[in-house]
Amino acid sequence: MKKLIIKNVKTIITAPEGINLLVVKVETNDPSIYGVGCATFTQRVKVVKEVIDQYLKPILIGQSPNKIEDIWQVCTSNAYWRNGPVLNCAIGGVDMALWDIKGKLADMPLYELLGGKCRNAVPAYAHVDAGSIKDALKQVKERTDNGWTNLRVQINGYGGSEVEKPKEENDGNYYDPLRYMETTVKAFKEIKSVFGNKVNLIHDVHEKLTPNQVITLAGKLEEYDLLFLEDPVSPEQLSWLKQIRNHTNIPLAMGELFNNPQEWQQVIQNHYVDYIRCHISQIGGITPAKKIIAFADIYGVQTAWHGPGDLSGIGHAVNAQLSIASHNCGLQEWSNSIKKNTYDVFPGTPVAKSGYIYLNDEPGLGVDINEEAAAEFPEIPFAKDWTSKWTTMRLPDGTSVRP
Repeated sequence: MKKLIIKNVKTIITAPEGINLLVVKVETNDPSIYGVGCATFTQRVKVVKEVIDQYLKPILIGQSPNKIEDIWQVCTSNAYWRNGPVLNCAIGGVDMALWDIKGKLADMPLYELLGGKCRNAVPAYAHVDAGSIKDALKQVKERTDNGWTNLRVQINGYGGSEVEKPKEENDGNYYDPLRYMETTVKAFKEIKSVFGNKVNLIHDVHEKLTPNQVITLAGKLEEYDLLFLEDPVSPEQLSWLKQIRNHTNIPLAMGELFNNPQEWQQVIQNHYVDYIRCHISQIGGITPAKKIIAFADIYGVQTAWHGPGDLSGIGHAVNAQLSIASHNCGLQEWSNSIKKNTYDVFPGTPVAKSGYIYLNDEPGLGVDINEEAAAEFPEIPFAKDWTSKWTTMRLPDGTSVRP
């Protein structure tokens, strides 16, 4: 049997649901053995592609795909400066592809390599992205009628709404924090009054409030028994979590913007969060995710991996593979953007039904990329990409706010 080596590394940008996704395909000297991974950083997709093509590919060619940990360490340290989203996403996509190859060589799904299933399916939550409270009530009914019991509810996105602006206004999505808080509390009150315990609610603050405003909002939401309140502060304001924790009984969740181990280590070790919900490519792939799972389990923290629209079918599969094999899995985010085009471009993408995510039992990640189908959905130019616009949030006076 000839020695298996990495022969080529391909990067593919595709936008099957109108959001740019970046896929890595690691090919070996055996044409039948290859792996795929998700390296998506939507807002800077070309930069990540360039890192893989120009810097990681030369390191990988000729290497054994079996040396996953060593390759991860070398790719991380070779740049000298590390723990940033661009490099992490590039390494994360490669890392997923190598684990995909490992599973195929072992003829096992990834979850078997991780110790086997801890549950029959992955508990999940769906999104209610409403333009009004009336719309939210309608969407909640639709979701619950389809068997969903865990729902994340947002009105006007992440606090966006029509507000009075200065005449000389800057471009961006304007919102009024006080109006946003008032609308959110009113929406949760009405949803609970109609649906009661039939639905468990989640809300994503998405860093849109000051720490003291978060404490105020959490106090008003406590009576609605949230599953968790997500991203109450930005990673730059983690020191506020202790004070927020001391002022509310609502479970807290953070992690989608984390890319430095000191971030997730701090919030887990200090019991600041109940759920850690990192973006798997952003932290560097499956290799570091395994370590986070084990670390969180020691401290009684559950996982709720980030599963947004800017994640390929491959990325969603990785999330679910990790979740089904982790005893401390809490639940999993499932995006409304996962539609027919996703399944056409990424055959094998997990399926969600009645609040649970179901995996297939194919070796590796269980997902592939149909390159012909992917080519039908080319990259969306930055100037026309809505994902580069919603991140520009502003207060009524025009002050820029981190998304």
